[in-house]
Amino acid sequence: MRTKEGFVLRKLLGEHILAGEGLQQINFNRIISLNDSAAWLWEQVEGKEFTADDLKNLLLEKYDVEESVAEKDAKALAESWLNAGVVEE
Repeated sequence: MRTKEGFVLRKLLGEHILAGEGLQQINFNRIISLNDSAAWLWEQVEGKEFTADDLKNLLLEKYDVEESVAEKDAKALAESWLNAGVVEE
């Protein structure tokens, strides 16, 4: 997977949001809210190739969490980013 160009992580009123910017994202009419962990993961993988396993490993490095929980959360996040159209395979 790779983050799509034109999506910018911003902090607005204490919330982390992903918003589409530029002509490439002119038809993207959504703003995606991210919690602190998801925003941190976005910052770590932005502009890079990554997998759900990479997200899991990042979670394990930063947080005191069981591997099974990190794996489940990473897969769910990767799937939600794919469904939202902010990353591509």
